[in-house]
Amino acid sequence: MQTTEKRPPKMLVVDDEETIRHALRAYFTKRGYQVDCAQELEEAKALLTSADYEVAIVDLRLTGIGGAEGLDVVSSLRDRSPTAGIVLLTAHGTPAIEAEAKRRGADAILHKPQRLQAVAQVVFGLTERKLENV
Repeated sequence: MQTTEKRPPKMLVVDDEETIRHALRAYFTKRGYQVDCAQELEEAKALLTSADYEVAIVDLRLTGIGGAEGLDVVSSLRDRSPTAGIVLLTAHGTPAIEAEAKRRGADAILHKPQRLQAVAQVVFGLTERKLENV
């Protein structure tokens, strides 16, 4: 008799702030996600080559000096996993940045500071959508 175990959904968290990475990892791990974290663009891209993710939370600025490296992560993830749910989390959103994030494949844009429960609600919805389409 063959049993099929349901594997936990994989999540990628990309943020240069350690406290945010830690909080998101702890919260979503307790809720059954397998969470990988990266703090910079190259680290995120390396993780993307070695795993498939159902959902990702990506900060816009990963260097703290005004860049928008998170958009590159969004593009790379969308190219690799067309159905992954992608949340861009930023304290520096503008209408132009939000339009570019959507163009590159972000499903949702949330502004920092954001309550963890609000982030979770978006993530759970995106994960559910992804798993329904498998």
